[in-house]
Amino acid sequence: MKLNTVRRGTAAAAVLALSLTLAACGDDEETTDTSGTGDTSSETDAGTGGDDPQAQTFGDACDQVPADGDGSFVGMSDSPVATAAGNNPLLEQLVGAVGAVNGLGDTLNGAPELTVFAPFNGAFEAIDPDALNGLVEEAQADESGTDSALYVTLAHHVIGADLDADAVVGDQDTLAGDTLTVEGDTDGMTVSDGTVTANVLCGNIPTANATVYVIDSVLAGPIS
Repeated sequence: MKLNTVRRGTAAAAVLALSLTLAACGDDEETTDTSGTGDTSSETDAGTGGDDPQAQTFGDACDQVPADGDGSFVGMSDSPVATAAGNNPLLEQLVGAVGAVNGLGDTLNGAPELTVFAPFNGAFEAIDPDALNGLVEEAQADESGTDSALYVTLAHHVIGADLDADAVVGDQDTLAGDTLTVEGDTDGMTVSDGTVTANVLCGNIPTANATVYVIDSVLAGPIS
């Protein structure tokens, strides 16, 4: 799959989508004590697998995640999403792409809640190298960090809400201002943008501020 030139105006739309979505995510919901113990901790803690983050994950490739260390399920659950991905050897190519976009890693780490469809290394290796290098070079030259085709493509993989394996199914708006369709369940899940359909290799991975789904393809995004 080749990533070509982004349509004119798409990057500006992505910037607006990103700012509006992150602003909306920043409004903290009130928590309610339903136990009678005075505990008002967020309900999002429920169903996360307790002390074992691996318990909520699914997918045939989950056994390729390191068993311990910062890149393990436990290690990732303690770190914000960009940092967590940076510690996982399955996502080295994705982290390199994020690093090429000025400030994107900090933006992802600072978001209150996200869902990230994270292409594994092989997905990037399947892209024409010249096309990928062109995207990286354009992004590195963009001081704003938001006016590049690579930024838009990466934002196309991110949802501005933290969605578990049940909630993520259906049509989901991305930070690039378009829509992904997620189908299936923990026995098999796909995500499609209408051009590319990717399989979830390992899903429902918790990080400190996001849920990650490792996928087998780079979604085309709003590119021509």
